[in-house]
Amino acid sequence: MDFVSLFVEYAPLFLEATWVTLSLTAVSLVLAMVAGAGVAWLAMSAVRPLRWLATAYIGLVRGTPLITQIFIIYFGLAYVVTLPAFWAGALALAFHNSAYIAEIIRSGFQAVPKGLTEAARSLGMSRLKTLKRVQAPLALRTTLPVLGNQYIIAVKDSSLVAFIGMTELFRTSQNMAASTYQPLTSYVVVAIYYLAIVLVLTLLVNTLEARLSKHRRPEVQAKAKVKSEGAV
Repeated sequence: MDFVSLFVEYAPLFLEATWVTLSLTAVSLVLAMVAGAGVAWLAMSAVRPLRWLATAYIGLVRGTPLITQIFIIYFGLAYVVTLPAFWAGALALAFHNSAYIAEIIRSGFQAVPKGLTEAARSLGMSRLKTLKRVQAPLALRTTLPVLGNQYIIAVKDSSLVAFIGMTELFRTSQNMAASTYQPLTSYVVVAIYYLAIVLVLTLLVNTLEARLSKHRRPEVQAKAKVKSEGAV
């Protein structure tokens, strides 16, 4: 059977698997963003033991392979609790990505000019207000391209959950290869689906980045906010 015929025949299965891949990635990234923000806060803490804890967490995650983390959560924790493949994969991906996201968030906030933050505080803005109106917008603008890249990596890393039996995109291509005896075709097909997802995510990130920098540079916007708050 030729490539086009196989592509069309297996399209329903791959579309269903695409939804599974996107759902898995979305859930894991939401968890990773929450955990990453917490670890970043620890890493920027004035309390030295908290910084050590964050450093140890990041080192542990970045120093071990993702496939090992998936196997530990899915097979290793089975002695304590049995997790469905979806949630085991989501937790492993969240655990893995949280360390990288923590470093991205930390670097983004540390890139905000200290003078701007001090100016906001000297004008009477609270810490929370300074965070929301000055630090967070600047940090987001700085980290958005890197975060977008991390999201793309997470989509591709999700293929590793195929090794715990979850039927996502890569597992579907393995099943296709086994039934058609055309591995090259099967893996080219799944590559096309991953490429489509990555291109869409890249477009969304670029669009958001363009909107954030549409009118003025973020530093100028932040300075304007500081001045306006001080004038009130």
